[in-house]
Formats: sequence, structure tokens, C-alpha cells
Amino acid sequence: MGTSTHCPYCALQCGMTISATASIDAAEGGALCLKGWTSADLLTSPARLTTPLVRGPTGLRPATWDEALDHVATGLRRLSDRHGAQALGIMGGGGLTNETGYLLGKFARIALGTPMIDYNGRFCMSSAAAAMNRAFGMDRGLPFPVTDLRDADAIVLVGSNPAETMPPFMRHVAACAESGGLIVADPRVTPTARAAALHLQPAPGTDLALALGVLHAVVEGGRLDRAYVESRTTGFDAVWRVASAWWPERVERVTGVAAADQRQVAERLARAGNAYILTGRGAEQHSKGVDTVSAWIHVALALGLPGRPGSGFGCLTGQANGQGGREHGQKADQLPGYRSIADPLARAHVAAVWGVDPASLPGPGPSAYELLDGLGTPDGVRALLVFGTNPAVSAPNAAHVAERLAATDLLAVADVVLSETAALADVVFPVTQWAEGTGTVTNLEGRVLLRGHAVRPPEGVRTDLDVLHGLATRLGQPGERFPRSPEAVFDELRRASRGGKADYHGVTYARLRAGERLHWPVPEPDHPGTPRVFLDGFAHPDGRARFVPVRHQPPDERADAEYPLFATTGRVLAQYQSGAQTRQVARLMAVAGEMFAEIHPAVAARHGLAEGDPVRVVSRRGGVLAKVRLTPGIRPDTVFLPFHFPGSHRANLVTNPALDPLSRMPEFKVCAVRLERVP
Repeated sequence: MGTSTHCPYCALQCGMTISATASIDAAEGGALCLKGWTSADLLTSPARLTTPLVRGPTGLRPATWDEALDHVATGLRRLSDRHGAQALGIMGGGGLTNETGYLLGKFARIALGTPMIDYNGRFCMSSAAAAMNRAFGMDRGLPFPVTDLRDADAIVLVGSNPAETMPPFMRHVAACAESGGLIVADPRVTPTARAAALHLQPAPGTDLALALGVLHAVVEGGRLDRAYVESRTTGFDAVWRVASAWWPERVERVTGVAAADQRQVAERLARAGNAYILTGRGAEQHSKGVDTVSAWIHVALALGLPGRPGSGFGCLTGQANGQGGREHGQKADQLPGYRSIADPLARAHVAAVWGVDPASLPGPGPSAYELLDGLGTPDGVRALLVFGTNPAVSAPNAAHVAERLAATDLLAVADVVLSETAALADVVFPVTQWAEGTGTVTNLEGRVLLRGHAVRPPEGVRTDLDVLHGLATRLGQPGERFPRSPEAVFDELRRASRGGKADYHGVTYARLRAGERLHWPVPEPDHPGTPRVFLDGFAHPDGRARFVPVRHQPPDERADAEYPLFATTGRVLAQYQSGAQTRQVARLMAVAGEMFAEIHPAVAARHGLAEGDPVRVVSRRGGVLAKVRLTPGIRPDTVFLPFHFPGSHRANLVTNPALDPLSRMPEFKVCAVRLERVP
């Protein structure tokens, strides 16, 4: 009989049963994608790290745990004494458990005394989170259970391709798709777009203008839910003053989406009994990503969808714990419970749980890209600890980021395999992975899940909590302040989150082991959880949602004679994130093992390129090598690049680090490029 746990990949967190021999015996509902079914392969992969590594004169060499931990602790003390605590930094990941993310934030603020901590969710959900906080007063990716989508009459997916990124999700929209209610906005004809009754193909970087056109069509067509707007929202008039100038014909000239199609979207949503608007990374990973998500929230509010049973607005979280990862303190501006680190009451509450003076807690730090950009500089971070992320591949302007990582005085990485970032490190800690320990994650609908300890880790491997405990005690912290037991850490997290927006106080391991389905907030141990938030009011003090005026702006980089095309990035079915783990699975590499560039046949013909030819896609920052994939369904002005591959095949060699002013999200989804033939 196997152990119940959850898939390590996307934010659906599909349930599975795994045997002690590291084979997957069953999946909840029979639904796992190719990545999920092969996830156990990594547990026995020869690529696993099983001993600490320390850099010597000839490169990384095996070391004992004491030597590796002593080396890092000594370096942290030396650099802090010489340059101050702000010279020490941490990069976390959205795939870490809630327990690890929580303890990373505590370690940074207490053991290191530094504000320099952020995580790779800054590259994933930060724009959607900021927009939802601004509009609703709270960010929970889906404010309703994902199963609610099964009863939808209309669903609009903006910049999302779940048929490849989270295939089991398509079960929940299948009925809507079959009845002709699925609408997809994407510059590519993706597998998701092929399932839609209506596919909109906006030019990259114009999703905000498209939302303005749909909002105009809602009002123009007499479909505005005035009673809802007047009773449950504020600020509509200011938003309409902007949107009134964006009639669908004007929007068509900017986006390429027919005015008739914009009006059809408004009509279908208004006619639907149950309707949803969902955004993904395609709408969010822009230097105006927050405003773009806000513009689609405005469409939903104008139609009276959020906070109504059977309808709503949501964002499809990407990483395994992308939701929980941003709630409990590894983000630069937050404390546990989704509290602001700048809020005196929040600081006092968390400091009391931690047993420290609130004044000792540092304030907010820089965002992920800004932290990485400053590595090794006189005023930047000199020592960086990296847990569960691979910025040498996943960060924008990746060649520059790799140079900055190499410029640190001390780089220590905790990982499962020797990722591209770990290969640059001075010390590498081999740590356990998903099925080798216990811990919680929070999926895209705000449901807290307990991963079971299913298999024994390899000899010599330790948990993330062990690493943090070992470093903290060497830095003079009492051992009990940094527990090694996941349940002990979670019990402290519960207390630290109590009263916050993301309140986990009533969630316990016992309740999760008993099979309770607990969606936060869960304020008390007898509380049933909150599957659907906003039904009785939004999280602002007056209970109303906010319309916030937003204006379309072009991408940070425009196409010109030298760089006439736009590159956009994304995932493919058989790889995940930077590929550090999925590239170790032979069955996945057999399906998607090499870098490619999707190009329209007419564009390829102008460049003398044929299917399978090598090509260099070049931006103002660098070039990425790929093989041509001719795709009639892509816009002729667009090149698509998957971001899972290393070295000269890194898509992020070309991406633009221009940042959203509020979320600090880089503009991954659009940059100006040209094509160069490779002999």
C-alpha cells in the first residue's frame, strides 16, 4: 500500500499514491499529465546530488556536511562584519513547501538581519497578486474551488495555455468548451486555443488594450451590471473615462483582434449564467502586467462576476506552491499571513511569535531581479543563499544574471540536482525532494495540502529545514528557534499567520491527515475553511472592490528595422520551469528534448529558413540558438521560445528585464528580436 502525496510540478497539485519503491501507483481521479506520471523517475535519477560540494582550486569537490555548513557560516559572518547585514541575501522558490518558505523568511530577518530576500514567484505571479490586492484587498489566485469551473457557461482565458502547462485543469473547462463557451486570448494557436470556440490573437503586449475594448463593448452594448457596480464597487466612473475612448474599432488597430470578436466576448459573458475570466502569465509578465490584470478585473466587475456564486475572476498560479510561497515571508515585502512588512501591527505580531524586538526586523528589500542585478557590486549582495530556484536559466537577461552570480564572494545553493546555478556555486547542499519528506503546499485555489513522506531519501541528503537549522546554530541562534521538524515549523507558521489575510491558524496536520479540504482563511481549529471568498464582501475595509484607471502603453521595446519581430516565451507540455529537474527524465526528453523557435512559415521563407534549420534569435541583450519549427498558427510578427533549456539555448538570453513599477515583474513576454541564419 502506497503513501498519499501530491505531484511536485504545477499549482494544481494533483493527488497521487506512491509506493516505497518510488513508483506511482495511482492518481486522484486518474488524472496526471506526462510530467506527473514520470515525476518518480527523478527520485532514483543518477543525477541526484547525494553529498555536499565545496569549490576548491580545480572546481567543486565532495565535502562533509560539517565542512560545507562551516564554510558558509564563516563566510556569512565575515561578509556581514565587513559590509553589513545587507550584504547577505536569499533567493527562494515557489516550489518550496510552506514550511521552508516560512523558515527562509525568518532566517533572513533574524539569523542574518537582512532585508535582501525574494523568490522566483516575482517572475511568476507578482503582477496578478498586486492587481488582485489592489482590486479586491486580497490575493488568492482562484477565490473559488477549481471544480466550480465545471458549471461555467462561459470562460475567458487570457494569456494561458493550461492544456500544456497543467493538462488536468482542462477537465474542469471541458463542458464549457464542448458547449462553445470557451474563449482564449493568445498570440499562438496553442492546444488550449484549439479547444476554444473563439480564439483571439492579440499582438504581444496588447492584452490591456484588448480588455479596454471588451469593457467598452460591455457598456456600449448595455450590458453593464449597474446595480452590482453601485452596491459592491467604487471608482467605475474614472475607469470608464479611459475606456470610453477605446472603442473596439480603435482597439482592433492596436491589437489585431476584430471589433466584432471583442463585442462577441462581451455578449457571451453577459449572456452566460455562470461566467469566469482567468488570466495567466501571458497577460502578467509585462512591465505593465499589474495594469493589464486590472483591466481584465474591470471587465469582470462591470459584469458583476466576482463575489457571486458560480462566477468570478481568477489567476492561474503556475508553480507548485506559487500561492503559499508568496504568503509567509520569503517575498521581499511580506511577513507570514500575507502581512506587509512595513505595517507596524504586522511587525509586532510576528516579532512576538518569533520572540524578538519588532524594531530588530528589517524593512522591505529589493525585488528578485534587482537583487540579482546588484550581486557582487559595492552596495549589493556579496553572499547569496539559493533554495529551490535556478536564476541562471530562469531570470531575464540571463547571461548578465549568470555573470552577477559568479561575481559574488559566496554563493551557496541547496538543490536536488546540479542545476546551472548550482554549477556556479561555492557550496552546494544536496537536499530532499517532494516525496522524501513531509510538508504543506497551497494550491491555486488556496487549499492547503499535506505531502506525505513516501520514500527514503538517498544516504547523505538532508532537508531544507536541516540546512537552515545547521546554518542558524552556527551563526549563534538557539536551535529551538529554527526547528527541523516540518510539523513544528507549521505550528509556528499557524501562529504567525493568525489574523492575517492568509490565516492558517485553524489548519493542522491532524486535520489534513484526516482528509479535510481546507481553503484559507481558516481562523480557528473548528473553522471549516473558506472555499469561496468575497461572497459577503471584498477584503477592503468598506467591503467594496476597486476600479483603478489603467491606460494602454506599448511594450518597453518596440519593433524596428533592426529588430522587426517580437519574441515571447512560455512552457511546453513535457518540461517544467528552468528544466533543471525535467531535463533529467529520459521519457520527457524523448518528447521535448531540444530548444526550438516557433516561426510563421512566411517569416521563415523571407529569411531562407526551413523546418529544423538552426537559427539564432537575437535581441539587444544577446542571442539564443534554436531549431526552426514552422507554425502557421502563430502571428507573423511573433516568435515563440520555450524557456526550459540551458546554455546557449536559454530563452532568457534575449528577454527584457524592464520591470513593472508596482509588482517588479520583468517583461518576459515581449521583446524585439531579429532572426539570423546559422551556417
